[in-house]
Amino acid sequence: EVQLVESGGGLVQPGGSLRLSCVASGFMFEANGMSWIRQAPGKDLEWVSGISSSGGRTYYAESVRGRFTISRDNAKNMVYLQLDNLKTEDTAMYYCSKPAYYNKLDAGAKRGQGTQVTVSS
Repeated sequence: EVQLVESGGGLVQPGGSLRLSCVASGFMFEANGMSWIRQAPGKDLEWVSGISSSGGRTYYAESVRGRFTISRDNAKNMVYLQLDNLKTEDTAMYYCSKPAYYNKLDAGAKRGQGTQVTVSS
């Protein structure tokens, strides 16, 4: 059974940083691209970033490019999202997902329970 467990969210002031982590199990992690997606209250799911199986290719939504960094450690079955220079509009529940494609939203992808990121002064 595919399981994805996110952690690392929290409350941070604008301009601050967080590092989200996701541990994966139940599938061949090293053979799958991964994504981070988010959902703000009252809004649709938004694709944030994706990474290829090897980690050699990364993709970002325009809204986060230059501020967020995705990475992975295949030895640990982990995928990370470094969030820097956070803005209030980044407030959302962040989900790690195992998508069919990782350079855009795959709304039907398996995802974890999420970790809340709140950016507020």
